[in-house]
Amino acid sequence: MVGNIIGTIIFGAVIGVLARLVIPGKQAMGWVITVVLGIIGALIGYWVWEGLLGKGNTGGIDWIRWIISIAAAAVLSLGYTAMTSKNRV
Repeated sequence: MVGNIIGTIIFGAVIGVLARLVIPGKQAMGWVITVVLGIIGALIGYWVWEGLLGKGNTGGIDWIRWIISIAAAAVLSLGYTAMTSKNRV
């Protein structure tokens, strides 16, 4: 149980950082928000991979699940940046 939580936090941190790398420009968010959005993106990636696509644990690295997780975290990061931006019209 604790190992799964720690693993999810680490996976979410990696996903959050990778998501910020694929977004052009500078995002006005700290590392805590990056990790939180990464964790949410990772959970969305797991849900899409296992729930909607019907894929389970393949015993290897699930590259598609990583890509889905990074894309979800990037969209969440863009949404967060848009909502918290001081230059909103």
